[in-house]
Amino acid sequence: MNSTTTASAAPTLYDRIGGEEGLRRFTRRFYALMDELPEAAACRAIHPPSLVPSEQKLFEFLSGWLGGPPLFVERHGPPMLRRRHLEAPIGETEIAEWLLCFRRALAETVDDETVRMAILPQIEAMAHHMRNRD
Repeated sequence: MNSTTTASAAPTLYDRIGGEEGLRRFTRRFYALMDELPEAAACRAIHPPSLVPSEQKLFEFLSGWLGGPPLFVERHGPPMLRRRHLEAPIGETEIAEWLLCFRRALAETVDDETVRMAILPQIEAMAHHMRNRD
């Protein structure tokens, strides 16, 4: 970086994950794992039969959250994630299973370990914040 480069010109996590294509690869893999893994059954059970709408919303949310286009806000308004998930019973089991799928999909689709390490702590905190059941 030279002295004329500003911080805003630095690549975002969205850029570093591969932009739209990389993020889509991640979200598709995430929901494929949720659908396939027996150890994610409780988490899968709180989702609708088709995971397509859930995958699209996660893609839209993560796009803006990672510094890309704010698709979720443009299409659905402020995320208010906890409020949007109150109807789904989310306890420690569902959180652990969701994170299992997230971590595995991230490891399988994002080669850059520094990007994975930048994303995971915040996602883990967010996932635990979603808990609404004992």
